[in-house]
Amino acid sequence: MADWRPSASLVNLAERAKLLAQLRAFFSGREVLEVETPLLSQATVPDSGIAVFQFPIGGGDSETRYLQSSPEFAMKRLLAAGAGDIFQIAKAFRSGEFGRHHNPEFSLLEWYRLRWDHAALIREVATLVGEVLGTEGWQVWPYRALFGELLAIDPLQRGDPHFAPASWLEIAREQVGEIPDALDRDAILDLLMSHCIEPAIRDWGVVFVTDFPPSHASLARTQRVDGIEVAARFECYVHGQELANGYWEQTDAEALTAQLNRENARRKMRGLMPRPIDERLLAAHQHGLPDCAGVALGVDRLLALKLGAERLSSVISFDWPVA
Repeated sequence: MADWRPSASLVNLAERAKLLAQLRAFFSGREVLEVETPLLSQATVPDSGIAVFQFPIGGGDSETRYLQSSPEFAMKRLLAAGAGDIFQIAKAFRSGEFGRHHNPEFSLLEWYRLRWDHAALIREVATLVGEVLGTEGWQVWPYRALFGELLAIDPLQRGDPHFAPASWLEIAREQVGEIPDALDRDAILDLLMSHCIEPAIRDWGVVFVTDFPPSHASLARTQRVDGIEVAARFECYVHGQELANGYWEQTDAEALTAQLNRENARRKMRGLMPRPIDERLLAAHQHGLPDCAGVALGVDRLLALKLGAERLSSVISFDWPVA
C-alpha cells in the first residue's frame, strides 16, 4: 500500500518526544505524581457533545466497554483514594471527530491539584503554556463579558433551555448560513462560540474564558459571581483554538448525580440514547473527593501550536486515515 508512511515527519516526531519530556519535567519539578488509568472502562461520560467508541465484551452484548474520552473518571477515583496531586499523559478517543484540529484518537494531558480552585489552576496552565510556546502574558474573559463585547448579547439571560432568542438565531444565520431548527439554546451558544467568538480572538494570544452558564458546568461546581450563578470552569484558547478545559471540581455526590442526570436528560432532548451513570465514580465521591481543580489539555494541539503546524496530522505519527 502507498500510505504506509507516517503522517508526521521524523523531525516533528523528535519534537514530540521533547515535548513529552518537558511536560513530565514540569510536573516532576512540582512533585505531581504521574499515574496511569484504563483505556477501556465500564462507563463513560453522558455529555451529549461527545460521541464515544463502545465495544461488546466476551463475544456477546451482555457487557459493553467504552474507550475513554478522557481519563477524568478514573483519575477522580484515585483522588478519592488519597493519591494527592496527580497527572497523566494518556490516549483518549472520540468517535467522528476528524479534521484539521481533530483526530478520533488523540493525546491528553490531564492533571489535578488538591485545595486549588480554577483561578489558581489557570495560573499554572498559563505558566505551562508560556514555557512550551514562549508566550508572555494572558487574558481572562468571563463568558458573559466576551459575548457582550463581540456579539452584543447576554448568554446568561434567562430563557427556555429548548429555544434560543431570535437575536441569537439571527447572528448564527448571518455567520453560518442555514442552521438546523432543532438546535437548542446551549447548542446555539456553542455554535456562536465556534463560528463567531473563536475566529474573533485569533489575534488575542492566550485567552482564558471563565464563568460559563450553569448549563455548561459538566462536572464543575457552580458559584455565584456578582449575584449570578455560573459554572466554576475555564477554557484556554491560544490564537482562537481551544487548548484546555478545566474545572473547580464538583465534590458533592448528590450534586454530581444531579449533574450527570441532567446531561442524560439533555441527550434525550437531543434525540440521543442516555448512557449508564458511572456508579464507581459516584461511590468515590460518596467516599470523599478532596477539594480540587482539574484540567485536560490537548497535547497534539499544543505541539501543533509550538511548531506552527496547520494540521494535527503533522504532529501525530499515524493519523486516522493511515492508522
